[in-house]
Amino acid sequence: MEHLLVGFQNVLTPVTLFWVTVGVTLGYVLGALPGLGKATGVAVAIPMTFYLQPVAAIALLIGIAKGSAAGSAVSAILLNTPGEPSSAPTALDGYPLARQGKAQKALKMGLFASVIGDFLSTLVLIALAAPLARYALLIGPVELCAILLFSLTFIGGLAGRSMLKGLIAAAFGVFFATIGIETETFIPRMTFGLLELDDGISLVPMAIGMLAISEMVIQAGNARRIDSEAEKINDSSAPDDRRVTLAEWRRCLPVIGRGTLIGSVVGILPGLGASVGSFLSYGATQRASKTPEKFGTGMIEGVAAAESADNAVVPASFVPLFALGIPGSVIAAILISALVLHGLTPGPMMFIEQPQMVADLYAAMLCASLILLIVGYTGQRIFAQIIRVPIRLIIPVVLFLCCVGAYMDTNTLFSIYLMLGFALLGYFARKLDFSFVTFLIGFVIGPNLELTFRQSLQILDHDVMRLPAHPIAIGFAVLTVVTVFWINRTNSRLAAQKIALDGGTTKQSQI
Repeated sequence: MEHLLVGFQNVLTPVTLFWVTVGVTLGYVLGALPGLGKATGVAVAIPMTFYLQPVAAIALLIGIAKGSAAGSAVSAILLNTPGEPSSAPTALDGYPLARQGKAQKALKMGLFASVIGDFLSTLVLIALAAPLARYALLIGPVELCAILLFSLTFIGGLAGRSMLKGLIAAAFGVFFATIGIETETFIPRMTFGLLELDDGISLVPMAIGMLAISEMVIQAGNARRIDSEAEKINDSSAPDDRRVTLAEWRRCLPVIGRGTLIGSVVGILPGLGASVGSFLSYGATQRASKTPEKFGTGMIEGVAAAESADNAVVPASFVPLFALGIPGSVIAAILISALVLHGLTPGPMMFIEQPQMVADLYAAMLCASLILLIVGYTGQRIFAQIIRVPIRLIIPVVLFLCCVGAYMDTNTLFSIYLMLGFALLGYFARKLDFSFVTFLIGFVIGPNLELTFRQSLQILDHDVMRLPAHPIAIGFAVLTVVTVFWINRTNSRLAAQKIALDGGTTKQSQI
């Protein structure tokens, strides 16, 4: 508690608050633009934090993540085009509300639900990360290797519709992580004589290419539809259609509480992601409603449910990152490079070595939640106009910023070549339904997985019969096998239901 109070003193300075505000504002704008989001924004902004103080730099990036999570509701409500996949449930009721002239009402409820969900989830992070880290210190290399394998399998199975494709993507991520100078023998691996690859592949150009560039290529094909949707929205002049009434608050507060709880749980579990949280919250709210048939026609509870869960996932996903050093989401994976760059290595030791730095980050996250409310509410009308900018004008600006961000990472053109190469890989991954999320997390986990695997072989003396001395490792190994069978069974059942549904639809159309 003492560290947290000092953290607020360190954060509540004009310079730090300025950069938090810049991050939140920039994130809100990026979220409002279709195709852009928190992962893209953070990846592009990392090189721009080189000359900032550690607290201000990380606060800027966290502000971008929080702002974009809330801002993605703008395009979902006004364009029926979610800024991120996790905002898709928001569009189900947000867009009908906008077509009814109640766009301002929907945007305000989305903002309020986002802020509440984000703030409460940050408190969950503060409450759980440190106690979990204390238990993590008792874990050795053998146990950690088993945990990493379980996490990668769990993420690979849930990140896409096919577990096989998810595991293939994870394997490719680990494979690319092995490029560079080998840490024990100092022998170059798959560098092809390129000195730029001796230190391995940088995460920043990889993430920018796979997330931003590939998305812009896809959005270029949807430009005409996105631009046409912006012309269909007109605001009502009735006061109650432009604000959230007291009766609506009474109906939505329990929904926001449920959505925050669901989002926090989903965020803590690695690999599930914000999309799972928002859809689960929306579905739970619809099932609990007395009028479930009205959902999808303009129910404000639907907006509250989706946005509270969506934004609660972001802080909660930092729990495994801070406590175990395991990224539970794309944004957490990308944030690792920024934390390391500014002298903070995610994992249980950071609570012992740099407790004040951790407390400063907590204070910055809480301040970012409040700044999000101020920035979102005062600038909502302005941000809503962003969607009227033609997408053909946005794409070149984004591509330019991506090139700048990739170049600043190493100050060489090689980073831009890497960015373009991974952009091509990311494009085909999206088209073929391979999870780029699993790929990136596999890439981040790869070095630790290799290190702990080698250490485990030495500890066990290459004898599997010594494994019973490590019951935690055995437990996670069993859990990994069970997870594989459970996910395969679930995917098979869902596939069978889809085939049956498609068959029924085909018969009806023939009749």
